[in-house]
Parts: sequence; C-alpha cells; structure tokens
Amino acid sequence: MHIILIGCGRVGAGLAHTLNLRGHTLVIIDKDASAFARLGASFQGHMLSGIGFDRDILLQAGIEHADGLAAITNSDEANVVIARLASQVFHVPRVVARLYDPAKAEIYRRLGVQTVSTTVWGINRITELLCYAQFAPVASLGDGTVDLVDVEVPHLLIGRMVHDVTLPGEIHIVAISRRGHTFLSSFGTEFHAGDLLHVAVLDSSAARFETLFTAT
Repeated sequence: MHIILIGCGRVGAGLAHTLNLRGHTLVIIDKDASAFARLGASFQGHMLSGIGFDRDILLQAGIEHADGLAAITNSDEANVVIARLASQVFHVPRVVARLYDPAKAEIYRRLGVQTVSTTVWGINRITELLCYAQFAPVASLGDGTVDLVDVEVPHLLIGRMVHDVTLPGEIHIVAISRRGHTFLSSFGTEFHAGDLLHVAVLDSSAARFETLFTAT
C-alpha cells in the first residue's frame, strides 16, 4: 500500500516505523524539516517538508494513487481539513484524522471523517487500569463505547451455545480460545470446559454482562 502520513511528531514517527516494517510505501510530510530527525537513518520512506493541506505537496506525495492517509499533526483543525481534502477531493480509500477534542471527534465522525481521539482512548484506558473488575476490558474499540472482554466460560454454561448468552446490539461472543487455538464463533457454537470467551460488550451493557455471566 502507498500511505501518506501528515505530521512527524512522536506518533507520526512511530507510525511511520511500524508501517515501514510491514512493507508499505510511505511518504511523511511535516512543515518543520527538523522533525524528520525522529525517523532516524533506518527509515526507508520519503520525506517532504511543507503544509499538509497544500495541494502541490500532496500531489508530490502521490496522493492521486494513495491507498491511505493519516492526518496526525498537533492541530485538530488542520487534521480535519486534510482528511476531508483527501477523502472528498482525491478520493483516498482510507483516511484517518487524529483529534484531541472528544467533542470535535464526535461532530466530525457524523460528517463522515474517520477519527481517532487519543484523549477519549486515554481516559477509558486509565479508568480500566485504575478500576479493577473481574470482567475488565482488554481493549476499547472505536470511540470507547464498545469493549472487548475476555472471560473464562462459567461452569453452568458448559454444553450450552453462543446464542444462549447473546444480546443483539449489546453482547456478542466474537471468538473463543480453546486448547491453544482461537476461532470465530457462531450462534450454534457449543461451550466447552476451559474455553476463554472473547466478548464484545456495549459499555452501557456492562452491568447486564456481569449479571449474565455470574448468574449462570
């Protein structure tokens, strides 16, 4: 894939190295040429100094045939402008904007801009680490409204099926780990002793989830 990164801060540089290791073709843009020092000598992509929403700079970066673009500057406004330009004018298939302000993230998401709010993620993750619970999430998805929870199958669920504990739109068993192998489950999958269930739970349904799995 040909991917363009706008912003070479700590996140941009880290993302560039990660994508580089995966074999993607990269161009990273930053208005401050000295920021590229974060990439180090091992970086194999291309570096462009300029404004991320400058049409000529984007064309130099190959945006007309880009497969993805991430706007990760330190400005929410610039990131949204870049993201909308990339998706609506140049029709880049995959565009993501990093935003700090959770309120802005929700507004722009409604406008069709795929966003990642590090503030929201950080709040949710710190809460998880501070507030221990038996069913603590192992990951938060999207804007943090859906959690992925790992739980060992309760004794009284052994022999029953996934559909018995599925609440549409609230609680879904997405995968099961059994004897060292993980597979996607279906409504007809039967629970075995020792199964580790990977469950997607709507955050507003956490109490129902705990009740369901402690009462069975």
